[in-house]
Amino acid sequence: MNESEFLFLLVGLKWTIFLSAIGFVCGAASGLGIALARTSGIRPLERGTAGYIALFQGTPLLMQLFVVYYGLALVGLKLDAWLSVAIGFTLHASAFLGEIWRGSIEAVPKGQTEAAKALSLGYVSRMRDVVLPQAIKISLPATIGFLVQLIKGTSLAAIVGFTELARAGTIISNQIFKPLLVFGVVGALYFLICWPLSLYGARLERRLAAASH
Repeated sequence: MNESEFLFLLVGLKWTIFLSAIGFVCGAASGLGIALARTSGIRPLERGTAGYIALFQGTPLLMQLFVVYYGLALVGLKLDAWLSVAIGFTLHASAFLGEIWRGSIEAVPKGQTEAAKALSLGYVSRMRDVVLPQAIKISLPATIGFLVQLIKGTSLAAIVGFTELARAGTIISNQIFKPLLVFGVVGALYFLICWPLSLYGARLERRLAAASH
């Protein structure tokens, strides 16, 4: 593998990181809304968001990307590959993060909410100042674990022709006919991104477990 081929892999790596960041950030914003709806006590909102989560957790990410890219084109909404995968990963992330954060909100001791109500705090102040800071801390290990899975899942974006790290590796491999070398480098690049995040998530989980004892 020469320098230009390795640089092509690094370009694919750049798009992998960018796609992961877009999916995670946008998914986090919408996931927070889903988590709040799931814990709102309003039955239609809870049922609607529960169905949304079940849909995206119960179907493969590959199929979701396929539907966004090809399905929308069938109804006249033709999106380019980048926008399609960004939407697909955002929807996927919002469902999983929404469920993670719903569990974290419900894990906050009920006494905290009752105390906030006794102080006459409104819903927004109660969630912003009392519940969510604690819930976010509880959710961090699972959230980071999901981010690692999301980064690895970007390899599925190749189904719609989006050139991220895995697809860049396939292109180079088909050119130089050295799949073990190329995908060894690709695997090492994924490892360099995901391993530090996994270690950080595990350390946060240990800290959380120690603090709860």
